[in-house]
Amino acid sequence: MDIMKFYRGDEFEAYNYLGAHTGKNGTVFRTYAPNAEGVSLIGDFSDWKEFPMKPVNDGRFYELAVAEAVEGMRYKYRIYDKKGGFIDHCDPYGFGMEVRPGTCSVIRDIGSYSFSDGEWLKKRTDCRDKPMNIYEVHLGSWKRRSDEDSEGWYSYSEIADELIDYVCEYGYNYIELMPLSEHPCDESWGYQCTGFFAPTSRYGTPAELMELVDKCHKRWIGVIVDFVPVHFAVDHYALTEYDGTKLYEYPSDDIGYNEWGSRNFNHSKGEVRTFIQSAADYWLSVYHFDGLRMDAIRNMIYWNGDESRGENSNALEFIRTMNSGLKFRHPSAIIAAEDSSAYPRVTASVMEGGLGFDYKWDLGWMHDTLDYFRTAPMYRSRDYHKLTFSMLYFYNERFILPLSHDEVVHGKATVAQKMNGRYEDKFPQARALYMYMTAHPGKKLNFMGSEFAQLREWDEKRQQDWDMLKYPLHDSFREYIKILNHIYLKYDALHYDNDPTNFVWEDCNCTDRCIYAMRRKSENGDILAVFNFSDWYQFGYSLRLGAGCSVKLLLDSDDQLYSGTTPDGGTKYTYSGETIDMDIPPFSGRMFLLTK
Repeated sequence: MDIMKFYRGDEFEAYNYLGAHTGKNGTVFRTYAPNAEGVSLIGDFSDWKEFPMKPVNDGRFYELAVAEAVEGMRYKYRIYDKKGGFIDHCDPYGFGMEVRPGTCSVIRDIGSYSFSDGEWLKKRTDCRDKPMNIYEVHLGSWKRRSDEDSEGWYSYSEIADELIDYVCEYGYNYIELMPLSEHPCDESWGYQCTGFFAPTSRYGTPAELMELVDKCHKRWIGVIVDFVPVHFAVDHYALTEYDGTKLYEYPSDDIGYNEWGSRNFNHSKGEVRTFIQSAADYWLSVYHFDGLRMDAIRNMIYWNGDESRGENSNALEFIRTMNSGLKFRHPSAIIAAEDSSAYPRVTASVMEGGLGFDYKWDLGWMHDTLDYFRTAPMYRSRDYHKLTFSMLYFYNERFILPLSHDEVVHGKATVAQKMNGRYEDKFPQARALYMYMTAHPGKKLNFMGSEFAQLREWDEKRQQDWDMLKYPLHDSFREYIKILNHIYLKYDALHYDNDPTNFVWEDCNCTDRCIYAMRRKSENGDILAVFNFSDWYQFGYSLRLGAGCSVKLLLDSDDQLYSGTTPDGGTKYTYSGETIDMDIPPFSGRMFLLTK
């Protein structure tokens, strides 16, 4: 490792030097503790007696080779501060940790697994003009052995085949895994990290996680992992005051803590920048992940996410450096920002003055859309343009449309439950919502369970309510989402999201009737989607398409096949050669293929 690059914040592979590295003659341990009075190594190999470590390089790094230390053994660094006290810390660059409530690092040989995904990596792209339909998963609660057992998870290896088969069958081509970096508290969902280089041991070993990713690639499924570059857990056995001083965090508590009660990284320090961007590179390089969804970017753009406190120039500079470096090293990887701010040019390249993300979550679209569907139908004429507003700003960035885990917890209700009205009214509205989402420009993200209209809020301690599929409304809803997803994957008119010539509102002025019509264009045929979001049957709706079109109905959200009211095979529209005419049931959408 280049020490000067480490201090400047230009190093992306510090994990190749720091941490615990196995070899034929045991394991070499290295840690960075510049303000420590001394550092000792303790572990299973020493019967937890101290092995003093040697200062190396400029005296700020500590190193020790231990012949007896092998794969699977636990260890910690005992770090003495200037006051004569000490704290035992897990390894900031450690590649494994023991299962909570244990807090030790575990020696892991991260080079032991041999990937066989070369063909996937060679053909992988960042999906600018290709479909990206993401199934967001929390591995500990998709399926479990037991909800009664607090450790009733399946391992990475055990869940791989079933999850991949499911994703392929139901028309998703990317999986996004909620944070896998080690974390002490199940309820944090991985967003309060203690081991930024250690995949959580809840689900097994690093090699088992690599196997999961490899198997996804063999089935042409990409895998994105949630990454937290903003903050870390407050636990003192981890990064907090690591060398007896605030090494990774800010010196002032005013900016040192955030709204989640965790410690903010001090992005002005080169060694902290190196740590974070090395962790980002680690997941892409070592585990072959296809992208990173970076959490809470607003809190890096502005001090603690508060626009009134101004921009955090050091953090902004770091974002640009990290993203440009990651894209140079992994051009086809996807770097997405979860950013609730209106900060400009988040997805413009760094060379163009942007922040260098490939995509940004469109949280404005998400809030407006869900608010609209929560609203009683009698008020939807008033709120009609909540659904058209997104296209006024859409081309400012490259967007992912997210209906994520954040929208199905903490009393917010699940997506299907959010729909206005009684139980039986929620399903047609949810079907229409998802067709609208599919037709709208932007890549797609749906959280697990939403595809079968789960009505119970997500709980990380329980698996999804798979038994709901014995009820026809839920089973047919999943079948509907399956067909809709495969339509999205198949028709390239739905993929050219940032080409302004690809999208047109065919009708966005039918305010009183709450009817919308949008068209996505391509040389291989156009997709037309027509919606009635009112609770009235809208008779005699007519839309001029122009001469020479061939019209084919691809999907009717009100079809009886999906527990709707319209008979399958019945007359649903007429086309005169220029004009399409139809009667549209309440809370429904229809999707057509138009060809010359």
